[in-house]
Amino acid sequence: MAVGGRASVSATSGPASLQDMRRQNLAVVLGAVAAHSPVSRADLAGHVGLTRAAVSSLVDELISRGAVTEAAATASGRVGRPGRALAMSSEGPAGLGLEIGVAHLAACVVDLRGDTRVWRRVERANAGRPAGRVLEDAAALAAEAEAEASALGLRVEGRVLALPGVVSNEPGGLVEIVPNLGWRGVRLADHWPDPDTVPEPENEANLGALAEYWTAGRPSATFVHVSAAAGIGAALVLDGRLFRGTRGFAGELGHFPVHPDGPDCACGGRGCLEQYAGEAAVLREAGLTPPGADPVALLAERAGAAHAPTLAALDRAGRALGLALTATVDLIDPDGLVLGGAYAELADWLLPSVRAELAARVTVRPWAPDALRPSALGRRGPLLGAALTTVRRIMANPTLLPAG
Repeated sequence: MAVGGRASVSATSGPASLQDMRRQNLAVVLGAVAAHSPVSRADLAGHVGLTRAAVSSLVDELISRGAVTEAAATASGRVGRPGRALAMSSEGPAGLGLEIGVAHLAACVVDLRGDTRVWRRVERANAGRPAGRVLEDAAALAAEAEAEASALGLRVEGRVLALPGVVSNEPGGLVEIVPNLGWRGVRLADHWPDPDTVPEPENEANLGALAEYWTAGRPSATFVHVSAAAGIGAALVLDGRLFRGTRGFAGELGHFPVHPDGPDCACGGRGCLEQYAGEAAVLREAGLTPPGADPVALLAERAGAAHAPTLAALDRAGRALGLALTATVDLIDPDGLVLGGAYAELADWLLPSVRAELAARVTVRPWAPDALRPSALGRRGPLLGAALTTVRRIMANPTLLPAG
């Protein structure tokens, strides 16, 4: 699915501008249906500032593309014929999100209302396995999720894959490196069984940040989203737009050197943040053996039971994270910082030390403690962000949907 957007058009720039204007008006009407559903055509015209005739034409097209449904007539309290209620379709177009982690695979399907209709997760040890085998397993899970979605009347219009690594801006689904999986230079199309369903890869931290921005009630326009799983990633949302850098490498906070003379890191550097605040480092410092299932749940359980080594390990991780985020705050000047992924689920024990570091070190600008907060999405963020990417593209450009 191609990325859709709203173009700035001129009334005198010819036929292309008329197409752009209709595409923009379709997006405006669809957004208004989403915001005010259920809503009549007459009330919708008032919301968007277009004539009833224009709105009726646009609504008919959105219905033909499967984005909007029109229910039976309902009384609106006005004189005249009862209106027919418009709503976002609960069937038809949907987005598929996929996720490959070090120890799991996951898939979800989200409809145009933003509701999660399918959610599947399987534990799978992916580190060190050939990329082709992992991608075959992911494709099988994707096919199962799509079949379940189809049984619910949904039609997947786009597929996005969340990965804990660096994804190139180049077309073709090139994954530059996924250190914790052992991948380097993997092109998805070379391994995905069905060439028609190859997903678009994206960094998991980026998708977690986008999910946060799209689902938060009152999102900040400029914030840094930091998440942890096997590694540590960060994403920058600047004025409401994801900043990926020149080649897509932005956000590698896990390899920020918090202690230049610290332990060697798998990336080739020393004293990287991951050596202090990564999942493996915290488990090691807490004296815990990594469990087969969920190390984050183990850390939360031990911390909740006041296990002294675990509390000390999380305090150490929080101080290292606060040190790295100090540099981020001074460089980016964000509205806020969001802890996502595993950090969100360990926030009760991480936030005090992170906030203490920020309070002590952010001295050249105002900084409020509540500017740092945990994400409500937790570890669900990247997978939801992957599925919502397609939904947001459709909302911005409904002509991406085939006309019925």
